[in-house]
Amino acid sequence: MHQNSQPTRRRSTPLADLDPALTEVSRKVIGCAIEVHKELGPGYPLEIYKKALVYEMKHEEVAVSEDYKIEVEFDGEAIGEVVADLYAGERFLVMLCNFYGEVGGHERSVLRAQLRAADLELGLIINFGQRRLKDGLVRVLNPDALRNDDDDDDGEYEDEDED
Repeated sequence: MHQNSQPTRRRSTPLADLDPALTEVSRKVIGCAIEVHKELGPGYPLEIYKKALVYEMKHEEVAVSEDYKIEVEFDGEAIGEVVADLYAGERFLVMLCNFYGEVGGHERSVLRAQLRAADLELGLIINFGQRRLKDGLVRVLNPDALRNDDDDDDGEYEDEDED
């Protein structure tokens, strides 16, 4: 690809290829986030959104753990830990943000690293700083957990949510 040409969309895994129970839990969490955003809108500190989302998830009977610690290993040795904002439905990680603008590569890389350390397939970034929450929802998939026998895999999997 030439430097001045349009970038191609990254290869993505269709949600239909994921475990239906996993996608159902993610839809519930997104529904909870939408309710929080409808009531609060953008502009509050991140901790307010986190508390409101946890409250709404518990109300909707979605299991949730806050500040979920994940051990990081290197060469088979534990070398530290990272902390995910939320562990939802005992299935995936949630990263919360509250800034105006698109979710960028940094946030995606951080969540993808957490997913690898936790050996989970799916993560969700929720940016409450957007005027329309749907513009701040991004699903991030762990290519290591999804990898199949396809040697042509480029290791990049991302799906921007369309809910």
